[in-house]
Amino acid sequence: MNLAHLANHLGMSKTTVSRALNGYPEVNVRTRERVLKAAKEVGYQPNPMARSLALGRTNVFGIIYPLQPADLGDSMFLEVMAGMSAALEEVSKSLIIAPVSPAAEQRSYQQIVRGRRVDGLVVGRTLVRDERIAFLSKAKFPFVAHGRTDFNAPYAWFDYDNEAGIRLAMERLLGLGHQRVALISAPLELNFARQRKDSFMAALAAAGLRADPRYLIDNTLDRRSGYQAMQQLLACSPRPTAVIVDNHLSGVGAMRALLDAGVEIGKEISVIVWGNMADTLSGANVTTIDQPDPRKAGARMVAMLQSLVDGTPASELHELWQPVLLEGATVGPVKTSQT
Repeated sequence: MNLAHLANHLGMSKTTVSRALNGYPEVNVRTRERVLKAAKEVGYQPNPMARSLALGRTNVFGIIYPLQPADLGDSMFLEVMAGMSAALEEVSKSLIIAPVSPAAEQRSYQQIVRGRRVDGLVVGRTLVRDERIAFLSKAKFPFVAHGRTDFNAPYAWFDYDNEAGIRLAMERLLGLGHQRVALISAPLELNFARQRKDSFMAALAAAGLRADPRYLIDNTLDRRSGYQAMQQLLACSPRPTAVIVDNHLSGVGAMRALLDAGVEIGKEISVIVWGNMADTLSGANVTTIDQPDPRKAGARMVAMLQSLVDGTPASELHELWQPVLLEGATVGPVKTSQT
């Protein structure tokens, strides 16, 4: 049965039936309930293409992503994407990922918005000062930021608590007597890296400790840079007794550098890495700051974006999930000779 037959069956116009099926607010509740009941009884299935045209929607959400080579092997990134895709498939929608070069990213956002090629966007790897979020907010285009940013106007965002995760790591290390603690960071223009470093510095200050500038290395977001950062720390005298790596992509390289140097991890140097280190070449049971349920996180961002498209104010769409510390074999008490 098509829309015309359903309208004739109900004795209503096609316009009224279509608006009732699509949830238009001007259709009263009694009429909507009558139409929905009849549609269910006769097994009416709307034409997806016609429905999309009627609503002015594409039924597609998108991500514009400046993919790096390491991203394709990033299990956390892939898990979040899988969660988004599965959630959209359940409601007959699609997800497109548009890989772009960093130089073309802003232009790609402008093209997507002007062409209305998707119904909404997820903005990944937010920056401390993010022109993408400023542009989308000004254009009033639906988006959910995967991460936060310094921006005064309300916007929808989903994030893990970066400050809390680093506090967990520092409490563990400080409790074991470590005072020479190093931090290997992602580029500090990334908001998560800035928040994690700020939390690290605050924890040191609260413990009455000063940060050694030699122990603060940033701009690492892949295996090679993580390896080089750890080599740099190993060359310090004295060496740090503990190291936090603020992203698992660099963590793999950092762990490999320690293994190649013959360092007894957890005895000579303790290591905590932010992010899941399973199925890597690190060669050790790493203590990690874990972001639980990445697939559920992806599905949640899709649900938030759909709510935004359906009219929920951005100011009501903020979610901060808590990380957890997963104990491994890479953390131990500081040796007396190291104090």
